[in-house]
Amino acid sequence: MKIIPAIGVQIPKILLPKPGVDLARWAVIACDQFTSEPEYWQAVADLVGDAPSTYHMILPEVYLETPAEAERVLSIRQTMQDYLQRDLFVEYEGFILVERSAAGKTRHGIMLALDLEQYDYSKGATSLIRASEGTILERIPPRVRIRSGAALELPHILVLIDDPGRTVIDPLVAKRRYLRRLYDFDLMLGSGHLSGYSVDDPGLARQVRAALAELAEPAAFAARYSLPNDSPVMLFAMGDGNHSLATAKAIWEELKPQVGMDHPARFALVEIENIHDEGLEFEPVLRVLFDVHEDVGGALYAFYGGRVRLVSCADAAEMTAMVDGQSGKAHAFGIVTPQGCQVAYIADPPSSLPVGTLQNFLDAWGQRGGYARIDYVHGVDVTVRLGSQPGNVGFYLPAIAKRDFFKTVIVDGALPRKTFSMGEAKEKRFYMEARRIV
Repeated sequence: MKIIPAIGVQIPKILLPKPGVDLARWAVIACDQFTSEPEYWQAVADLVGDAPSTYHMILPEVYLETPAEAERVLSIRQTMQDYLQRDLFVEYEGFILVERSAAGKTRHGIMLALDLEQYDYSKGATSLIRASEGTILERIPPRVRIRSGAALELPHILVLIDDPGRTVIDPLVAKRRYLRRLYDFDLMLGSGHLSGYSVDDPGLARQVRAALAELAEPAAFAARYSLPNDSPVMLFAMGDGNHSLATAKAIWEELKPQVGMDHPARFALVEIENIHDEGLEFEPVLRVLFDVHEDVGGALYAFYGGRVRLVSCADAAEMTAMVDGQSGKAHAFGIVTPQGCQVAYIADPPSSLPVGTLQNFLDAWGQRGGYARIDYVHGVDVTVRLGSQPGNVGFYLPAIAKRDFFKTVIVDGALPRKTFSMGEAKEKRFYMEARRIV
């Protein structure tokens, strides 16, 4: 294994579908998208049919805790073995430059493998690779059931670097016309375009490693964030797919005593992206409650008392404008019910971010039975549509500023769970590449 310990990176052996596989049906969106929209996943199933596809090797979370879950988990393992036996893959060793265009924006990243020995998702971690949001521990076991015993991993994990000088990825982008194109196709169901380029030139690969090492140099790291010189370096912060990486970590910790340190499960295939990429936008992760048993306004007053102020809005556009325009010390978030839209203002908020202030309330309300289920969704339209249905409530939140992201995670630790999303649902990473983990 080609490992660079100082930066927690392995140069991976990546499996790509062999020529002749229909990539438009092979690649599907991350499993944790459209979890309240089964019609999307039915459209995927109809489009894919029996063709070779990553759809047959993942468990869309819309099927969690349904009769289909156990059957799909078994089918996933069988399909992986079948695809390997049918020789549907070609192996590529090295970094891959990824270009993704969606919703009028283009962003770039690099495929590599991260060392799970240098990753810690616990609150207050000081590891080289850290979680950026709180990890929901109950979301790990279903993923463990899938990854345990699986022959392959198919990542939808996006990991962020803070590279204001654009030294890691941009030099590859500038030379991509000279790089061998590994894949280039339109993604299904209006999700844009995906291209991948080989970074097998030794000089370019060394340049990537050197640039990452420079970002991880302790003195430069401390100066970048105005920290004490002995501050532990954080080179990588989770963007999307935190629970998938946490699952890989959990399985590795279980396997390690049996298999030793020289094992493929020690690493996880990810795409790294620069937080300064103009094509990368942070979107708020919104909330929808189902089977709500109480008036949300009354529940808010019961929890926050006189610190709550509710303002009615004419429509969703006014609600989002009021929330996004809030600049005072109070935290603001939008509320969508079948009766209309409101904005809640919370004075003397208990958290540093509005999402934390809202989540504190939702956690307590859920524990005392105020609602049956919560889902985390992307996009105002989905939130308004679902929140307006009888028995439901939707919540709108402002986005976190990218410029504050790394220092906030370094200084304050992981943000409240489901704080942000890198783009809306159709902009999420698609499963394309695979890697052996046994």
